[in-house]
Amino acid sequence: MTIAQIDSRARQATFDALSEGVDMLIIGGGVTGAGIAYDAALRGLKVGIVEAQDWSSGTSSRSSKLVHGGLRYLYQMNFKLVHEALTERGLLLEHTAPHLVKKMPLLWPFKQRIVERTYSTVGVGLYDAMAQAAHRGSVPIQRHLTREGALKTVPDLRKDALIGAMVYYDARVDDSRLVINLVRSAVAYGAHAANRALVTTIDRDSGGRVSGATVRDLETGNEYDVPARTIINATGVWTEDVQDLAATDGGLQVLASKGIHIVVPKERIKGSTGMFVRTEKSVLFIIPWKRYWIIGTTDTEYTEDLRHPVANKTDIEYVLDHANEVLQNPLTMDDVIGAYAGLRPLLQPGTKGDGSQSTKVSREHTVTEAAPGLVVIAGGKLTTYRVMAEDAVDFALGNEAKKNPSLTASTPLVGATGYRAMWNQRERLARENNLSVDHVEDLLDRYGSDATILFDMMAEDESLRDELAGAPEYLRAEIAFGVTHEGAVHLEDTMCHRTRLTYEHRDRGLSAVEECADVMAQILGWDDQTRQREIDAYTARCDAEEKAMGIADEAQAQKVRDHHGDVTPM
Repeated sequence: MTIAQIDSRARQATFDALSEGVDMLIIGGGVTGAGIAYDAALRGLKVGIVEAQDWSSGTSSRSSKLVHGGLRYLYQMNFKLVHEALTERGLLLEHTAPHLVKKMPLLWPFKQRIVERTYSTVGVGLYDAMAQAAHRGSVPIQRHLTREGALKTVPDLRKDALIGAMVYYDARVDDSRLVINLVRSAVAYGAHAANRALVTTIDRDSGGRVSGATVRDLETGNEYDVPARTIINATGVWTEDVQDLAATDGGLQVLASKGIHIVVPKERIKGSTGMFVRTEKSVLFIIPWKRYWIIGTTDTEYTEDLRHPVANKTDIEYVLDHANEVLQNPLTMDDVIGAYAGLRPLLQPGTKGDGSQSTKVSREHTVTEAAPGLVVIAGGKLTTYRVMAEDAVDFALGNEAKKNPSLTASTPLVGATGYRAMWNQRERLARENNLSVDHVEDLLDRYGSDATILFDMMAEDESLRDELAGAPEYLRAEIAFGVTHEGAVHLEDTMCHRTRLTYEHRDRGLSAVEECADVMAQILGWDDQTRQREIDAYTARCDAEEKAMGIADEAQAQKVRDHHGDVTPM
């Protein structure tokens, strides 16, 4: 096991290693691709993973940030999917990623005294039973509240919106940090990982089998031939575009469904639990984080540009309206400090080119071979990424999989080992490192036991111990670590994925952008012109997203965002 380090200054060495050839090349740096790279690396395969933009920059940084069994799937009688997801939830909480995944209570307000309480009790009872069978004690079981008890738990609930309530448990995760941790964990076991790396061609040998790919480093424009025994396409809503590079009619069809979330200040809703609210189409989650609430989601068909989906005024008003059905102090547009939109890759029945008609969309995943040597995986959800990864690698290995099984269920991610012991020692760690307990807790929940690396960085450079003036919940050391260990190449990477300042602050983190740019410039050797270009690019992105939030029409809002484009154009 090597150091879990993706160093932005060592990109050339990564491309040189990829050029020597790999057993498995994974295209796509979201949670599925990252999970596949980790699984394959643990099996001893020579692995490469490339992502056209930044790690998690697509769907995997724009989710509800929930690790859950999918209570609504239980009511659809999809017991297999629920059991699978609850098993994975317990595994993440208890063993593989306790530093990143946290149990979370959710209050479900009841409007019907007998019918709703009865079916919810039975449904969540089964949910709890399945969870306890998989990982006993990982979360508490349901408890019921009177209306008075519910109002005491969440004082901002409307009194006329409920007759009682239930509190049940699921879990939350910083989705982007999970992805980056998975990539680092894969690198620790020998994988070669490059973000801002676009696959431009998929090559085949004389027999028609996929033999490798051409990868362009979007930072330099240089192209590299990467020989590969197998390529796995894990690109979500981009699945069909990547399949087309292999000139094949086989593969999977994927439908993009848009979901948006809004962020409001923590003080805006008084309550000690999250909330689960049924809507006419789906469900709404009001999810507590340390300094804010995340509220969502929507589920709408999406036909615009896949690169930069945005939350528009219509989307935001929909979420506000449904949240206000249960809140006594209605939220308004002025309360929204941030918003984001993502695209769910929903699997369509049938394979590409087979002439079948779509009749329904499933959240379950499918693995297939689009061409000899080109494996494609699509569908699924964040919670079950590990199962998806295992299935993809098993499929690629074929008969060899039995001799070389997955180890991801028994191998903790980087930062997990020792996390709980360090949490118990957080007051001592705060004293020894001249930090507040609050900062130590944040570091442990973002990096786990790898917080020791940040402590060492601060000891070597005292300036890294300082808070960001415009975002004091973050330390300068975290910005540096994002470059030296997590592969941040651009200021956008830091603001949107290494931190979440792009939606955690009303100004989208612009009050901290100069200081973040200073830290990155010192490490990456940016001159004044490059530094200013990075600031201008991020500012323009923020302006475009802010304008889109005020436009009701989907196409017009998207046009405003698309005008800004990518920081590294594809």
